[in-house]
Amino acid sequence: MNYTSIIFDAVRPLWWLLLVALSLGLLKSRWFKGLFGEAFVKLIAKVRLPADEYRGIHNVTLPTPDGTTQIDHILVSRYGIFVIETKHMTGWIFGSEKQAQWTQKLYRKTFKFQNPLRQNYKHVKALEALLDVPLQAIHSVVVFSGSAVFKTSMPENVTIGGGYVRYIKSFREPVLNDFQVQEALERIETGRLAPNRETHRQHVKQLKASFESSSDRTCPKCGSAMVLRTSKRGANASNQFWGCSAYPKCREVEDAA
Repeated sequence: MNYTSIIFDAVRPLWWLLLVALSLGLLKSRWFKGLFGEAFVKLIAKVRLPADEYRGIHNVTLPTPDGTTQIDHILVSRYGIFVIETKHMTGWIFGSEKQAQWTQKLYRKTFKFQNPLRQNYKHVKALEALLDVPLQAIHSVVVFSGSAVFKTSMPENVTIGGGYVRYIKSFREPVLNDFQVQEALERIETGRLAPNRETHRQHVKQLKASFESSSDRTCPKCGSAMVLRTSKRGANASNQFWGCSAYPKCREVEDAA
C-alpha cells in the first residue's frame, strides 16, 4: 500500500489553508508593513503631485562614513528637495521635536522608538554631502501610514497619511533652477548604491551589527541590561524591540528601529 499517496490525497484539499496561513504571516511581517507604507506614500505622491514639477527617487541607499543609510523617498523640485521617512504604525503616538525617543501606545502595551526626525536627520546630512545645493533647499518630512493617531502636538513636517502633500505644496517659492534640479537628480542616481537585494542585505547586516554592539544598553527604569527580542504576536508581530532582562518584574521596552 502506498501510504505516501494516501496521505497526499488526504491533505490535498487543505492546501488553501496553508496558503492562507502563509499569507497572514506575511501580512503581519515587519517587512510587508514597511513595504506597504512606502508604496502608499509613493502612490499618493504620484497621484497628487504633478510629475512635471516633482521628480521622485525611491529606496535610495547612500554610503556614509559609518556604513550606509537608506532613504525611503526623495522628491526633487524647484521648490526644494524633500527627504521622506515613512513609519507604518498603529495606535497612539506621543512625541515632540526635541525628544530622543517617541512612544507608541497600543492597547495596554507601550513601545519606545527613535524620534523619526532624528532618524531622518542622518538622511538629510547624507544628501547634503552628495549634492551641491543650498542647505535650506533640503527639507525633512516624516509620514505615518497605517492607523496611527497623534496624541501630542507634532511639528508641521510630521504628518499622517497624505497630509505630507499639503506640507510639500506649502513651499511655493522656487529655490532651485532647472539645471540644479537635473543635476541633483543625476547626482542621486550616480551616488546611490545599486537598488538590489544585495545592497539591502548589506544594509540590514550593518544595522544588525550596530544593534548587537549596543549590548551595554541598560533599562531606563530599573538599570538592568536590555535584550534584543522579536515580537511574536499582535500588530507588531516580527518587529524587533529592546526588552528589559528583568522581565516580568520589569516590563520596560524600547523600539529597535
